[in-house]
Amino acid sequence: MSQLPPGSLAPPVHLEFDDNRLLALLFGEYDQNLARIEQQLGVSLVSRGNQLAISGPPDSVGAAREALNGLYQRLKRGQTIDRNDVDAALRMVRATDSELNLFDRMSADGTAVRTQRRLVTPRTPVQAGYLRALRDSDMVFALGPAGTGKTYLAVAVGVAMLAKGTVDRIVLSRPAVEAGERLGFLPGDLRDKIDPYLRPLYDALYDLLPAEQVMKRLSNGEIEVAPLAFMRGRTLSNSFVIVDEAQNTTPVQMKMLLTRLGENSRMVVTGDLSQIDLPGGVRSGLRDAIDVLGRVEGISFIWFTDADVVRHSLVSRIVRAYDERDRAADATKG
Repeated sequence: MSQLPPGSLAPPVHLEFDDNRLLALLFGEYDQNLARIEQQLGVSLVSRGNQLAISGPPDSVGAAREALNGLYQRLKRGQTIDRNDVDAALRMVRATDSELNLFDRMSADGTAVRTQRRLVTPRTPVQAGYLRALRDSDMVFALGPAGTGKTYLAVAVGVAMLAKGTVDRIVLSRPAVEAGERLGFLPGDLRDKIDPYLRPLYDALYDLLPAEQVMKRLSNGEIEVAPLAFMRGRTLSNSFVIVDEAQNTTPVQMKMLLTRLGENSRMVVTGDLSQIDLPGGVRSGLRDAIDVLGRVEGISFIWFTDADVVRHSLVSRIVRAYDERDRAADATKG
């Protein structure tokens, strides 16, 4: 089989879809999904009836075909697609063979997490590995930048396990450390002062469960949201425990927290080592735990990068820019 010279264009590839009703959803409002694929892959997409012609460099044409077929199959299964799903499909077609094999296995063995409000599926190969670790390990550390789904996916798995009766409750916790702001003079009682720190956890709950279910489970104790300071002396049995923003724990707090794990419980510890808000000179308990527990059997460590950011595409570029700045500063110090 002859190969085209680098930079040359392949003959157009034509896709034909058997359900015209799904095409409007596949293409997006004002063909925005097609425009997104054209922009990201450098191809040209021209629709006519139930056919779509793809033109461009050979590798890009093949990637566009795979992405469009994957999105179309998602629609045929009754699922929806949005801009994030399009971006996820594009990440998958750019993944390495080993990453794709992992993702395919995860999709085939039911990794998708179903809650009352939505079906949650991995959008990057690392997210797929994270869901596998959440399913198979009693303790998981999820580390990486904001926007990679560390907390959201953990909450989704906890909600699904609670619904199945695998655990009796979900315990959500965060250290109450101020990110350069003084909140001590906020009005209200202790609960009013603590809630701002825990808001991201509430947001995930309300996205995954009907509001009345969240309120009911919070009131009867099936879902408990508490600051880290309230965990000392407890044993958390039959629980799915999520500790968010763990980079802001001290080593003493982290040890206290990890030893709360009781029978038939799982714990997920999430954090971003680039966003430590502890006072200068105080070692992060998350960094300390990585050093101490890196080889302990039964604990999984999942490392996310800016390639796994699933928020606005600009977030990934922001994370990358800060990382490059920090690497340059480290090189200068060295």
